[in-house]
Amino acid sequence: MAGNNQHLLRLVLSCRKITAQVTNPNTSTIIAMASSTEQEFLAQYRARLNRFPRSHNFWDAKMASRVGEKLGFRLKEIGVTSINIDLDEELSRPIHYRKRVLPLFDSVKRVGVDVGGVDKLGEIGPVEIRIQR
Repeated sequence: MAGNNQHLLRLVLSCRKITAQVTNPNTSTIIAMASSTEQEFLAQYRARLNRFPRSHNFWDAKMASRVGEKLGFRLKEIGVTSINIDLDEELSRPIHYRKRVLPLFDSVKRVGVDVGGVDKLGEIGPVEIRIQR
């Protein structure tokens, strides 16, 4: 598995959750996955669910960054050092989703996994992560 540049990172986005999964295109099997529905995010999800005024978005750039970090560590654990994104799919997303998922890609790269194709998404401008207190 190590050194295989064919692994593909796919994101499944909705207003309630973000899921990142890395697949092997030869077998279509998921080799690593991370999601905002995991146990560590449950308290934050419940807080957003019950806040007022109500919001339809339950994840943000900060949560996407943490999901990316988890995914990166899982990839490193199994020996994957390089993945690619589906550039056409990412460019077809609405701009508000693209801004919120860029930190996910950055977190995967910070852990030490190369993410091919992300450099072409950078044209949307800087992304700032707000930390709520």
